[in-house]
Amino acid sequence: MRALTVLSGGMGGARFLQGLLHGVREGLLPGVDRDAVVTVVANTADDIWVHGLKVCPDLDTVMYTLGEGIDPERGWGRREETWSVKEELAAYGVEPTWFGLGDRDVATHLVRTQMLEAGYPLSAITTALCRRWLEPTLGEGLRLLPMTDDRVETHVVVADPDEPSGRRAIHFQEYWVRLRASVPAETVVVVGLDQSTPGPGVLEAIGEADLVVLPPSNPVVSVGTILGVPGIRDALRATAAPVVGLSPIVGGTHVRGMAEQMLRSIGVEVSARGVGLHYGARSAAGVLDGWLVDSRDADALPALHEAGLAGTAVPLMMSDPAATAAMAAAAVDLVTR
Repeated sequence: MRALTVLSGGMGGARFLQGLLHGVREGLLPGVDRDAVVTVVANTADDIWVHGLKVCPDLDTVMYTLGEGIDPERGWGRREETWSVKEELAAYGVEPTWFGLGDRDVATHLVRTQMLEAGYPLSAITTALCRRWLEPTLGEGLRLLPMTDDRVETHVVVADPDEPSGRRAIHFQEYWVRLRASVPAETVVVVGLDQSTPGPGVLEAIGEADLVVLPPSNPVVSVGTILGVPGIRDALRATAAPVVGLSPIVGGTHVRGMAEQMLRSIGVEVSARGVGLHYGARSAAGVLDGWLVDSRDADALPALHEAGLAGTAVPLMMSDPAATAAMAAAAVDLVTR
């Protein structure tokens, strides 16, 4: 196999990609060439305009992580960051004070915003940014594509007794960053998703792949929004490549993030089984051929098999690149043996 395509969110997807690339380079993935090209289709529905700047959290998290510029403790933003701009904006009383842009990170958003205003699409801008971050170490071995060039934004509906309806919609970033997902999400609304079109190269990356992987990213607001772009779900169903996913739910809960809250908002069981069945088997109009669950969730396998999914249970904790590469190898083996 020489072409792998990964549909990725931010932190979870980026960490999986680190291990996947380690596995490719070290020849640890069965049947995958060491010079295989990995194409990443990244979620852009988390994007937000802040202080006049276009911020693309998932694109940047993947780019910084694979370019070795990420803050390893936070899992987002730049390492060795300072916060003078944030502090000065707060001193002026400029909102939102809950969303902080680091001084080094601001440069990326300034470049992106200037290029947008000059008429460049997000896909071309992402390619330009990646020339700094990815080409020096990965060369032609990795491509990062936005799921769409269109403006798409995820909003979360929460209870609000002060509103006439008793609830209100807030941007996903406010739900995650300001509220820390601490209140129940009643529903998720992705504005502009139905009218969006796949970004340049996205459908080709799926259709021409030798393998497509859904990493342990959030199934609702990361992978779910990518699948919601018209044409992408159909491309997954039509591709000749096997499609395999890895569960973000381990032992009945998410490892990091808010998959649990998001799954509840759409009425999906918070379990490895529930997410696998939510994605569904391609043989039954879903998008997967195989689904990996953690060893602790092996009891989910009979239901998955009955639904037409190949499945196996292996350790799914991404403790380091080697452990993550072993996960990726198990995923490849599941759908190619």
